[in-house]
Amino acid sequence: RAFTGHSGSVDSVTFSPDGKQVLTGSVDKTARLWDAQSGKELCTFTGHSSLVRSVAFAPDGKQVLTVWDHTARLWDSHSGKELRTFTGRDDGVDLAVFSPDGKLVLTGNRDQTTRLWDAQSGKELRTFTGREEGVSSVAFLPDGKQVLTSSSNNTVRFRDAQSGKELRAFTVPAGDDYFVAFSPDGRQVLIGSGDHIARLWDSQSGKEHRTFTGHDDAVFSGVFSPDGKQVLTGSRDKTARLWDARSGKELCAFRGHSSWVRSVAFSPDGKQVLTPSDDKTARLWDAQSGKELRSFTSHS
Repeated sequence: RAFTGHSGSVDSVTFSPDGKQVLTGSVDKTARLWDAQSGKELCTFTGHSSLVRSVAFAPDGKQVLTVWDHTARLWDSHSGKELRTFTGRDDGVDLAVFSPDGKLVLTGNRDQTTRLWDAQSGKELRTFTGREEGVSSVAFLPDGKQVLTSSSNNTVRFRDAQSGKELRAFTVPAGDDYFVAFSPDGRQVLIGSGDHIARLWDSQSGKEHRTFTGHDDAVFSGVFSPDGKQVLTGSRDKTARLWDARSGKELCAFRGHSSWVRSVAFSPDGKQVLTPSDDKTARLWDAQSGKELRSFTSHS
């Protein structure tokens, strides 16, 4: 199926933790919740004054997080009610993610800081500052004890989530870094870049393990499969590609979009993948065969 109905390009997508719903964010200033099996639109989140750059479910699936008119907004996933807004002190918020337990929100801000918030109260807990020079990605390690930031000066930094102390840093090849993603065990970090390559690094030593080479344009997005054995990437070359995480070998290419693939996601069982695109669709594929299963259409 394909999820079709946004009036602008679809820039972000994710499955709910139980795999029964899909959340998409679009240039049309909305995020939309869909039934993954029927393709029916369940809810529209309206309130941003600009494009919705990223979307995320809380670990329990009861809340969703959306970004961008320089804010991060928390919503009730059932009613669509806005619960609270997270804003930076100066130029606002570009990126936001939940902690693994759902109690914290981490934001990357245009004032070159990363901020940690209490998800329920909306209170700012601490600010991570220092030499960020533009935050391009933020993430929690799977255990929630460390946070990662990637910045426009090609530096990846790991910090203690409680104290804010910098633990280690390493430099990646020059070029725009479009995403970072952790393996399920937190030992490896995947970084995509404008040089058409996704790279796998050891999160402790900062040593580069392998590269995933085959895309013909910038790699916008990437995730590990739930078991950590595969990597899925999305690119400006209009394709998503599946790779063996150990060897770097390409296993499958998902072709059919007529424009850039902005984001990618695995279903919780790893058997299906989801891709949103600037062609205003999100498509569901069989991960093993590469066959398109369906698309989703808005009724609005």
